Amino acid sequence: MPNAFDPNNPPFDRLTGPEMETLRKALDIGYFRPGETIIAQGAPAEALYVVIKGVVEERDGDEVTGLLGPKDSFDGRALVHGESGSAFAAREETLCYVLPKAVALALVHDNPRFAAFFYLELSRKLDALAREDEDSRVGTLMRARVRDMSLYPASFIDADDTIETAGRRMRDVNTNALFVRNGDQIGFITGMNLSKALVLDRMPLDAPVAPIVHYNVISLAPDDFIYSALILMTKTNKRRVAVHDGKSYIGILEDIELLSYLTGNTQMVAGRIDRAVAVPELITAAREIGEQVRMLRRQAVKVEAVAEIVSDLNRRLFAKLFDLIAPRALRTGACLVVMGSEGRGEQTVRTDQDNALILAAPVEEAVLDKFRHDFTAALESFGFAPCPGNVMVRNPAWSQTVDAYTTMFHHWVAMPDEHSHMNVAILYDAVAVAGDAKLLARTKAELMETVRGRSAFMVHFARAIDAFPMALGFFNKLVARDGQGDAVDLKKGGIFPIVHGVRSLALERGLTETNTAARIQRLVEIGTFKADFGRELTQSLYFLMTLRLDAKLTAAGTSGALVRPADLSSTQRDLLRDAFQVVKQFREIVRRHFNLGAF
Repeated sequence: MPNAFDPNNPPFDRLTGPEMETLRKALDIGYFRPGETIIAQGAPAEALYVVIKGVVEERDGDEVTGLLGPKDSFDGRALVHGESGSAFAAREETLCYVLPKAVALALVHDNPRFAAFFYLELSRKLDALAREDEDSRVGTLMRARVRDMSLYPASFIDADDTIETAGRRMRDVNTNALFVRNGDQIGFITGMNLSKALVLDRMPLDAPVAPIVHYNVISLAPDDFIYSALILMTKTNKRRVAVHDGKSYIGILEDIELLSYLTGNTQMVAGRIDRAVAVPELITAAREIGEQVRMLRRQAVKVEAVAEIVSDLNRRLFAKLFDLIAPRALRTGACLVVMGSEGRGEQTVRTDQDNALILAAPVEEAVLDKFRHDFTAALESFGFAPCPGNVMVRNPAWSQTVDAYTTMFHHWVAMPDEHSHMNVAILYDAVAVAGDAKLLARTKAELMETVRGRSAFMVHFARAIDAFPMALGFFNKLVARDGQGDAVDLKKGGIFPIVHGVRSLALERGLTETNTAARIQRLVEIGTFKADFGRELTQSLYFLMTLRLDAKLTAAGTSGALVRPADLSSTQRDLLRDAFQVVKQFREIVRRHFNLGAF
């Protein structure tokens, strides 16, 4: 057995010392010529293979669905499920470790953590994947550069400038430290230095800053690693370091910004929103919300937590905007709501606007029109694009009284058109963010009362789960459709069927939860499906959301809903198949429940 086998390569890192020794003794090495089939499609696997050198194609018929390189393993699924869903063939001269089937199955039987890699227990697989990713994510994070940080500007004053001048300059450029020129010397001064000079030393406002300047400036280059900044701050007991590009000082890095980069600092963003006294101040906060998503994902924060944090910050942003621009008549007699993924608390990357206004009583049209315009325009300045379907406060249809909404509900249900089901879905997902939340509660109660017992409407409402083809084909193959090349649409193929199927079941039962995971939990509690399946459904949703978010963060503006399976690791492809298999099972549950096959 070759001693070069890497015991830290997943899933083998789950094995104990004695189990690893068993594996080492059983391993052999196989050589495969270009084009040689290693495992045929639909055939049982007689061994577990790990690529040493070369490339192995994963194929469905004549189509390549993935490429496996060094350290990738295959086909564990075939070992425990009887036959391989794909064919595996050498693309070039390839060497593989070969672990006999009997030994592999014995390890699967004896080690539950190792076994989780091979079965459809998605929650266990995801936990294992998270542990595998943690070290690499932290390592990548610490290898970031100083230039990636948010730096305070390099603003200069002279040593004979006054304390008052220094304070005003700090305010004007929004910094807590300034560089100070004193002849050939460069020092710096902080806001704390100014405070101590005034309060403790009783220095007058017109006193020069020269006596309180620090000249022991420590600096880093923009290309230095951030761990160097962390070490330097720790060794010198400094809260800030200067950044010098070799020619001049270009900024100041403070410890709070460094820690914010390493851990994410959503409290700072929330504080900025709460302290805002004018709409332009919210623009910076809105931009920082998007930056928090990247920070949180760099720390491997789970997607459900990212969505919860981002939703809370966005709702704070909308509420503050409402407080700043809404006239008194609306602040006391209206409810601002957000809908769609924002309402469900499942939005991570900013999309378009989905919001509405519910009025307790009619409001003077001129007053209402001004608010509609100002609110939507402000959100656009924050980076929230207008809704293509015009589901926004700006649209008079989405800023009405409770009674007017109720009239619309009856029309949607009695004479549904192409938009009716979408409108019901959007409003059912609404959550109040400002004003009188009781107005939304009344409106939702009217909506659910309107659809109660309307089985024909609910059947057509639920049929939307079949709006898009399955992303999983024969032999568990990941299927690309609609001219997407070799990419799979995560939203159409998986996220939407879960969200809308759960929404349909929840609406039929009059559940008040808005978040999809919370709705799943309630459906489990009332016996719609078993707890194990509810857990798998939730984990499938979260995994698909994670892949989609990471794709969006990587795609630099392109559609992150599309993911190429060939770009994923073999573990991720297995998990994606597992998730789509759960989606497939859930669609059948919904279809049977609403008897969709009869329509």
